Amino acid sequence: MSKIRVLIADDHSMVRQGLKQILELEDDIVVIAQAANGDEAVKLAKEHKPDVILMDINMPGTNGLQAIKELKQDSHPFKIIVLTIHQDREYLFKTLQMGSEGYVLKDAEPLVLIEAIRSVHRGQSYIQPNMTKELVKEFNRVTLHEKDKNDENALTSREVEVLELIAEGMINKEIAKHLYISEKTVKNHVSNIFKKLNVSDRTQAAIYAFKHNLKS
Repeated sequence: MSKIRVLIADDHSMVRQGLKQILELEDDIVVIAQAANGDEAVKLAKEHKPDVILMDINMPGTNGLQAIKELKQDSHPFKIIVLTIHQDREYLFKTLQMGSEGYVLKDAEPLVLIEAIRSVHRGQSYIQPNMTKELVKEFNRVTLHEKDKNDENALTSREVEVLELIAEGMINKEIAKHLYISEKTVKNHVSNIFKKLNVSDRTQAAIYAFKHNLKS
C-alpha cells in the first residue's frame, strides 16, 4: 500500500518529533521531511514533492503564510494543512484565501489531524469541526442571497440559511427542526447547494461559499 508522504514545517524540534511519532503509528502515513522555517519548507517541498504539508504559521524568517504563498505559485499542486495555535477568523480566512486545503489547531486530538491528512490527500478540504463555526459568523455579516437574481448559480435566501446551519455542524433532521420545514425539504436544499457550489460534502460547501462568495 502506498503511504501518504508528509512534510512537517514547524520551528519547534520537539513538536516536529512528536508529530512524526504520532503520524507514523498509522500504517498509511510516513514523514519524509521536516523544516524549521518557511524557507526550508519551500526548499524541501520542491525537492521531495510530499503528498501533504503540515504548515505552522509563526516561524522565524519566512513565516508559514509566505511559504504557502510561494508554494501555491509553484506548478506542482502542493496540498497544505495549516497546523497552528491561532483560533482567529483572520488566520482561518487568510489561509483559505491563499489556497490551503486544511486548518487544524495544535491542541486537536491526533485523530483529527490524521483525518485531515487523509481527507486532503483524497482531494477534499478539511477544517477542524469547531472552526467551521467561524465561517457562520462571517455568513451573518454578508448577503449571499442578494446576488444577481439572474445568476443561475446564486443561492436562495433559504439555501443560505441551510448552508449556515450546515457549517454549524447540524444534520438534516436538526436543520429541519430549526427552520420548521420537513427533512425532505432540507435534503432537497442540501442537494441544490452541493450542485450549485459543485461540491460533494458539507465542509467543502462551507469552504467554497467563503472562498467564492463572501467578502471581507
